[in-house]
Amino acid sequence: MKFHGLIHQFPREIKLLIIAFICTLSIGFYSGISFVRSTTNANPNGIEQRYLGNEDDENATEMMFKKSEGEIMTTVHSHILSLSAIFFLVAFILSTTSINIKLKLFLMIEPFFSLVFTFGGIYLLWKDIHFMKYVIMASGFLMTATYSVSIFIILKQAISKK
Repeated sequence: MKFHGLIHQFPREIKLLIIAFICTLSIGFYSGISFVRSTTNANPNGIEQRYLGNEDDENATEMMFKKSEGEIMTTVHSHILSLSAIFFLVAFILSTTSINIKLKLFLMIEPFFSLVFTFGGIYLLWKDIHFMKYVIMASGFLMTATYSVSIFIILKQAISKK
């Protein structure tokens, strides 16, 4: 079955369903990103303090404690499961677009790698492998960027009259 360019042949109601789904999903996704930004200050040290605490920092304005193993495992488990389902659905819809095949394949597969690096990185950071805070930040940025590009392409092609 050929999926490439299929989005242009979808009936209006399926395109509206896709648009509604992508918009609603994006509200949830970007509100999660906003939460991450507010709890980590969007920097490597903030990421480290979020999971390892800052009890030793005399200049800290807010006291944070190291997450328990249960908290870390819950965070990793729930985010990997839910985000992998989200990325699968977005990739499936993206597969119906008419963009360059290599770009499409990259946008479909990359978020899964970033997901493992981001949340695997959080676990390894919690295990005191401190350089993982940079891996978490880079992979989280790449995950968000690929999601953003994917939804832009989907929305553009679902709205267009091609």
